[in-house]
Amino acid sequence: MLHILHGADLHLDAPFTGLSAEQARTRRAELRELPGRLADLAREREADLLLLSGDLFDGADPYAETAQTLARALGQAGCPVFIAPGNHDPYGPRSPYALLPWPENVHIFQSAALEPIPMPKLGCTLWGAAFTSPSREDSPLSGFSVPAGDGGVHIGVLHADVAGKGRYAPLPEEDIAASGLTYLALGHVHACSGLRRAGDVFWAYPGCPEGRGFDELGEKGCLWVTVEDGGG
Repeated sequence: MLHILHGADLHLDAPFTGLSAEQARTRRAELRELPGRLADLAREREADLLLLSGDLFDGADPYAETAQTLARALGQAGCPVFIAPGNHDPYGPRSPYALLPWPENVHIFQSAALEPIPMPKLGCTLWGAAFTSPSREDSPLSGFSVPAGDGGVHIGVLHADVAGKGRYAPLPEEDIAASGLTYLALGHVHACSGLRRAGDVFWAYPGCPEGRGFDELGEKGCLWVTVEDGGG
């Protein structure tokens, strides 16, 4: 049995332009507590994997303190951590994902092409990709399916827009269904989708863990996903 903690869209260092300068500083400081809380939860629940589906930073050039806080916290998660950079925090040579020394348990996807990471001790394979610029107009799962005859557990982590038509990795549900993944951990949409299904593939958006305005109300948090032996 595989236990996964799935989060996305932290938007650390969001400007909070509708607040006063002091209020905005306070809210940014509060958001910096999110990575530590996620790591604490991963340890307390004994997660096997922590998946973070992009837009961890609100922009490609966060405060150094914020990036260091994120890296330090994720190093204490007690499990492997996988990050798929999003449209707000794309991977690039000057991004904090490239410049900062990250803990050994943290893997950051660097390419727009899907990368497989076999995890034999956990009996699964992780597949992920990154935004490498602020926009992406193709489906990250176009033409993809897990290797034929492989009955193992395959987990995807992506920042993408299911059924979207815009510039943020539009992802048709048909591509999800054809992928053969067991679970697809998505980021980009700030409302929790609940567990959804396309064909035999389960997928979900956790939503943002904290709202940044009155347009992001309702319950917030992350998702706890259990994959039973055999992929159910």
